[in-house]
Amino acid sequence: MEECSESQQELPESPRRRARAIALQVLYAVDSTRHSHEEVFRWTSEEGDLPPNSQSFALGLVEGVLDNLEKVDDAIRHYAPAFSIQQLAVVDRNLLRIAIFEVMVARQTPPKAAINESVELAKLFGSDSSPRFVNGVLGSVMETLASQ
Repeated sequence: MEECSESQQELPESPRRRARAIALQVLYAVDSTRHSHEEVFRWTSEEGDLPPNSQSFALGLVEGVLDNLEKVDDAIRHYAPAFSIQQLAVVDRNLLRIAIFEVMVARQTPPKAAINESVELAKLFGSDSSPRFVNGVLGSVMETLASQ
C-alpha cells in the first residue's frame, strides 16, 4: 500500500469496514502483481481474521469489481476525466472501484455509506490528498445518481 505509519495500517473495527479494507488490499495486490484474486484473498483474509459473513462480503466486493471492471473503470474515466486509470494512485483507483461497484452496480449499499467508507479507508491507506480526491469523485457520482 501507499506509505502509512504502522498505526494507520491496522484494520478498522467495524466488520463491514474491515471487509472493505480486505477487499481494497486484495484489489491492490491483484492490480500490482500477477497473483489471482482467489490466492490473494486467501492470504489476506487469513491475516484479517474476518467472520464468515464479512469474508463473503469482502469476496463479493472483489469479484464484483473484477467482473464489472470495464463498466466501473468507464465510470471512473467519466467522473475523473483529468486522469487516466493508470495514472491514479493504486489505492485511490481501487477505492473508487469498490465504491462505484457498490453504488452503481450492486446497489445494495446506501451511496452515502459507501462514500463515507471509501473516504475513511482513504484516510487509513491513501496519501494525504486521497480522502479529498475520493470524496470529490464519488460526490460527482452521487450527483448523477440523485438526478436519475
